[in-house]
Amino acid sequence: MARILVVDDDLLVCEAIEVCLQDQGFEVTVANGGEAGIRALETSTFDVMLVDIFMPHMRGFESIRIFHERAPATPLVAMSGYAFANIEPPSPDFHKMAFELGASSCLRKPFTPKLLLAAVNECLTKPTATAHLSK
Repeated sequence: MARILVVDDDLLVCEAIEVCLQDQGFEVTVANGGEAGIRALETSTFDVMLVDIFMPHMRGFESIRIFHERAPATPLVAMSGYAFANIEPPSPDFHKMAFELGASSCLRKPFTPKLLLAAVNECLTKPTATAHLSK
């Protein structure tokens, strides 16, 4: 059974992700915010991390960098409702930034259960967490 760490400061988002993934047989650990997520990484290992980009006390893409540094072999799915929005040019390439900082995949909130499961399953079937980054 794959172990998934969900790090988000929105409890409703955490609950929805937890229910969806548990229904598919995953073991889910929910961390309410970045600090709780880091503590979870200190005591457990995970097969995939789902990490919100914008959380209190962690500015923007800093969360991806920190979580990737703490568990570099664990695929990380970056989640955001803002960072991956279709913003008119000239805007930063947020997808590229997320991948450069260690994300394996990105999900734009709100996302469907189907997209969530596809992102998690893609991470679980890749040979290494950095396979996407080398393409």
